[in-house]
Amino acid sequence: MFETLKRDLDAVAARDPAAHSRWEIFFCYPGFKAVRSHRRAHRAYEKGHFFLARLINFHSYKRTGIDIHPGAILGNGVFIDHGTGVVIGETAVVGDNCTIYQGSTLGGTGKDTGKRHPTLGQGVTVGAGAKVLGPINIGNHVKIGAGAIVLKDVPDNCTVVGNPGRIVRGPATRPDIDLNHGDLPDPMLEKVQAIESQLEQLEMEEQSKTPRNCDACSAKDCPARKRENEK
Repeated sequence: MFETLKRDLDAVAARDPAAHSRWEIFFCYPGFKAVRSHRRAHRAYEKGHFFLARLINFHSYKRTGIDIHPGAILGNGVFIDHGTGVVIGETAVVGDNCTIYQGSTLGGTGKDTGKRHPTLGQGVTVGAGAKVLGPINIGNHVKIGAGAIVLKDVPDNCTVVGNPGRIVRGPATRPDIDLNHGDLPDPMLEKVQAIESQLEQLEMEEQSKTPRNCDACSAKDCPARKRENEK
């Protein structure tokens, strides 16, 4: 119990530069309080005390604005930053050292029974307002960009951006904890820029092939020949 408490405190202290002390984290951080309350609720849930588990969950939600179903499984070192509006469903599984930012949802799609919420691997970062929906698997060390909507499995070490979520391959390995969730690629912008570059290249090639001072066309059909005749 105390070892788990220490890991939860260390997770916040290591990842939030605004934290000045562990006492501050213990008494003032809603994400930490929500995780600790969930661990109590989950123990009651596993023992079949479903009403008690939901009661603990309800009071925690009123105090923190974070709704974690008692049936969800949270690993060690889970950090919910700020946390207002975070929702984690009943059959969700969150791996060790995951970071979840405010407004995120690990939810179901409304069509499934049984396992209907996502499973996050280790070291996953879920950006603010992101939605991860359905019984999908998110690989280890995945970064999910702010506002992304993820509906399909994501392999290890990838980044997901956009709506619907688009997978961008990342480096072969990533650190256990990667908080740099603001430096994200934009695959759509990259494709548009690639198309613009190709169009510019084609225009330059076409211009280089345009005949100049030749008898291949009449003045009315050839702007260059027409300008010469006007002179």
